[in-house]
Amino acid sequence: MASPASQDIKSIGIWIRVSTEDQVRGESPEHHEQRARAYAELKGWHVAEVYRLDAVSGKSVMAHPIAKRMLTDIRTGAITGLVFSKLARLARNTKELLEFAEVFRACNADMISLAESIDTSTPAGRLFFTMIAAMAQWEREEIADRVKASIPIRAKLGKPIGGAAPYGYRWRDKKLEVDTEAAPVRVLAYELFAEHQRKKTVARILNERGYRTRNGASFSDGAVGRMIEDPTAKGLYRANYTTVGESGAGWQLKPEDEWIWTPVEPIVSEELWERCNGLLAARATGRRPAKKTSYLFAGFAVCECGAKMYVPARRGKYVCAACLNKIPVDDLETLYRSELADFLLSPEEMSAHHAAANEMLREKELLIDAAESELKKIVGSENELFDLYHAGALNKVDFGRRHKPLSERRAQIEDELPRLEAERDVLKIGMLSRDEVLEDAKDLSDKWPDLPWEHRRQIVETITDRIVIGKEGVEIILLQVPFGNDDELATKPLGPRFRGDERY
Repeated sequence: MASPASQDIKSIGIWIRVSTEDQVRGESPEHHEQRARAYAELKGWHVAEVYRLDAVSGKSVMAHPIAKRMLTDIRTGAITGLVFSKLARLARNTKELLEFAEVFRACNADMISLAESIDTSTPAGRLFFTMIAAMAQWEREEIADRVKASIPIRAKLGKPIGGAAPYGYRWRDKKLEVDTEAAPVRVLAYELFAEHQRKKTVARILNERGYRTRNGASFSDGAVGRMIEDPTAKGLYRANYTTVGESGAGWQLKPEDEWIWTPVEPIVSEELWERCNGLLAARATGRRPAKKTSYLFAGFAVCECGAKMYVPARRGKYVCAACLNKIPVDDLETLYRSELADFLLSPEEMSAHHAAANEMLREKELLIDAAESELKKIVGSENELFDLYHAGALNKVDFGRRHKPLSERRAQIEDELPRLEAERDVLKIGMLSRDEVLEDAKDLSDKWPDLPWEHRRQIVETITDRIVIGKEGVEIILLQVPFGNDDELATKPLGPRFRGDERY
């Protein structure tokens, strides 16, 4: 896996699944990848992985090895977001889509679906996770009702309706309930593993404190691992998921569509469960969880020489490694807060922002339509040339002379289309989030000191393109606040120059 230039840059994966039927319709995996890469580039993200499933049906993908690898990377923090062309490309199975989304939400990772304009790294996009959580709760309740209804039938057929209760739980009246004596020990195991990150250490501490397994034995690292991996602790009891292997050779997992899930009372938070299982997965793959961005303008602060600026340990200043230009962290935030308040309180700026953003989006749509129309004509002309050549109406030299400019122009358009689509995607998603943020931000300057760091970072990510730090001052540039008719994503500097060399 490639490493980002800095841990402050968001690392994302690209998910590409194009079925055989999609390929027949002319949908190119390369086009989907180029569009996603262009989107990531415009957002300033690092593409760490590409997960490509060629000619794979969307009916069920979660058990696919590549999907499992992607989820491991999410849990370990190797990537903190996934870009895909549309939700149906991730999973057409609603149940699997809900499961994917719940893992992403619990791991604080983002889902970016370009066709639906969903980017959960933005305020507007986070509504998607709220909807998914509601749908998942409904799904769990439906599963519980179905399982409950099946119990009498399973009993008549002589099939088991339960098994040994997981540690921390007990069976009562054929229902799984929390064991008030053992549950605190299991919670402690998760907390210890989150702290020490070693199963042997957790087992040793539990044994030293006098805790024992259900049958009175000492805890082993294997027992600790199985306890941490068991999803019952986060509220989902799994049954009918194993079977005896051929010739009695050990236990094997059944296909996931045969598993029976029953909602139960959780004893640890989903976030703690996912974090511990992410650590387990990281140890299994030899990867370390990625560091989280810890400075408000990380990834946005740029030196006037063009290099990114970062905060070295215990320095308290954004520093350019290339030319040693620097500015204190607190000074930059004070300037940003002041200038942002001036912009948000200006009706003229707000009106110009909305009008220009809509105009730019319209221009991008027109460019895309024109490119697609031209590409269609070129393909038609190429087909006519091939027909003439095969009919003997054109010799090889004439065919090559007439086909070469068509081929070159088609290649240009096929390279340009993904970039245009990505710029449109960024505009559409950004407009949704900016409208929400700006509407709520009229008194932002007063509320700013009381906002949680995560909320301030969300605002910066939503409306900031870059902050250029110069020797003589600072230029704050908002994301896609266009002025003029340039085909590029034009921006207008926000606020005056910042002076005060003694603070550098």
